[in-house]
Amino acid sequence: MPARLGRTAAPDGVRVTVRQVASHAGVSTATVSRALAGSTGVAESLRRRVLDAAATLNYRPNRAARSLRARRSLTVGVVIPDIQNFFFTGILGGLEHVLQAGGYAFLLGNSDGRADRERLYIETLREEGVAGLIIVPTQSEPHEYRELQAAGVPLVTLDRSANGLSVDHVTVTNREGVRDAVRHLIALGHERIGFVGGPEHLNVAQDRLAGYEEALTIAAIPVDRSLIQSSDFQQSGGRAATDALLRLPRSPTALFVANNLMTLGAFEALHERKLRIPDDVAVVSFDDMPWATSLHPPLTAVAQPTFELGVTAAQLLLDRFREPHRPFRRVVLETQLIVRGSCGSRAGSRA
Repeated sequence: MPARLGRTAAPDGVRVTVRQVASHAGVSTATVSRALAGSTGVAESLRRRVLDAAATLNYRPNRAARSLRARRSLTVGVVIPDIQNFFFTGILGGLEHVLQAGGYAFLLGNSDGRADRERLYIETLREEGVAGLIIVPTQSEPHEYRELQAAGVPLVTLDRSANGLSVDHVTVTNREGVRDAVRHLIALGHERIGFVGGPEHLNVAQDRLAGYEEALTIAAIPVDRSLIQSSDFQQSGGRAATDALLRLPRSPTALFVANNLMTLGAFEALHERKLRIPDDVAVVSFDDMPWATSLHPPLTAVAQPTFELGVTAAQLLLDRFREPHRPFRRVVLETQLIVRGSCGSRAGSRA
């Protein structure tokens, strides 16, 4: 994998040694070897120092030799639902940062949000003998994933979860993030707030809808089901759902859209009708993206720590390799409301 910008990588053709990593981290070569191998008995602070040094120097272990010593593949499988979505590409950056520093490469599958494609990638990655899998699930039922567990393949679920599945998991404060954003719209005077949500079977879509309903309940505003549209987390779906809301006899004065791609569709629908944002309809999105400030007006959004999601998922998997029988962990990272012009509030603030 290529070195990241800012790394002090060795010249092409020159392999960085364990001794150089040890010198950079200020530890012994034995500590570097144990940390990179995932051995127990290395303090977490030292382990992270070694991983950071390895990433900075673009250290590439001798994978064949390490696989023979560890008797385990040094490749991890990763399955995401949409490789074109900046949210998931940001996560991949965090995964790569930790896995490469730990001596692992990853094989990537794009499920396109389809259960059949996900099953195909899972089967293929198992046949490739990956050491473990990191998956953004497309299914709410745990059968497929329990088969992985039964086969002894360590599994981490990322962003979404499956019902009743006991695995390491990392997600964000979906419900709380939406609640705070909708309360912000209410504070600006909006009561008819439309909601464009994701697929109803996904827990993240359910949590975001729950946050919307909770905000209305706190403000003593009745939940109007006609203002709720479920969609597919895709741009075309966001446009169609927004069109449906705008056709209501009393259309909403504000929209909360439950992911980045659907928000682009919502902007398309509003601009096509020549509605002004936020004068005619205020808009807030779940997901802050690089293009958020390029929209007109700039987008108010609930930001997710995408890179940190990837870092955490990868670290959970490496920890599982080191301690196969430790209790499963669920890590929840904080979201943050970033206020810009699309909601009609003062731009540039953070809530």
